[in-house]
Amino acid sequence: MHRKFKGEVKTITVSRTPSGKYFASILIDNKKTLPPKAAIKEKTAIGVDLGIKSFIVTSDGLKADNPKYLKRAMLHLKYLQQRVSKKKKGTTARSKAVRKLAIQHERVANQRKDFLHKLSTKLISENQTICIEDLAIKNMVKNHCLAQSISDSGWGMFTDMLAYKSEWYGKNLLKIGRFDPSTKLCSKCGYINHDITLADREWICPVCGTKHDRDENAAINIKTFALKNHLSTEHTLKNPVKLPTLVGVMRQEATTL
Repeated sequence: MHRKFKGEVKTITVSRTPSGKYFASILIDNKKTLPPKAAIKEKTAIGVDLGIKSFIVTSDGLKADNPKYLKRAMLHLKYLQQRVSKKKKGTTARSKAVRKLAIQHERVANQRKDFLHKLSTKLISENQTICIEDLAIKNMVKNHCLAQSISDSGWGMFTDMLAYKSEWYGKNLLKIGRFDPSTKLCSKCGYINHDITLADREWICPVCGTKHDRDENAAINIKTFALKNHLSTEHTLKNPVKLPTLVGVMRQEATTL
């Protein structure tokens, strides 16, 4: 009750964490409307490439290293897990060991969440439009070699933060398709390098001779793709194709086949 809320209280949800902490989540309707979206311009837009070695690399050269909190805490977590497995089920000693393990997992999760909140807020506050790639994270974690690193990075949570914070502050979040060749495409001349692998951190375009940093080149391409897709969508909305014309074409093709 030390915090006073302005608005109508809708729901109050009380939850308990595995470490034994209780939280009350209060949903309040303050009757406020979201701010209008900022104009999408090339100068105020930024492309963001998500990665494992560097968590993000932006089109203007900003790099944020991946802290890898889970990997750093893995040795201690294994030790605590061994302590749990050695305790007899149903005993007080096992309950205490389980709680210590839960506290360590919670610490790792809080560290990751704090890092993601600070980074997402920085991007939202400094840019009007943020362009990212629509990653199929659920499919990517099926690769057992990269699953733990991808889960430790928290890409899904980061993109969710960008999504709702962009709504709160009137910023734009543009996404490109997951199959767009953002990494393989030369951002200078448009040449597509089909031979690039995950091990190649830098590559030289054989057509224009430009030396590319893999992640920075991808971020530039993500920005370019996103802005082009936005302009194309705007043009389509302003100049819609009449439905009868499409139906006629479809019928003609069906007859030909």
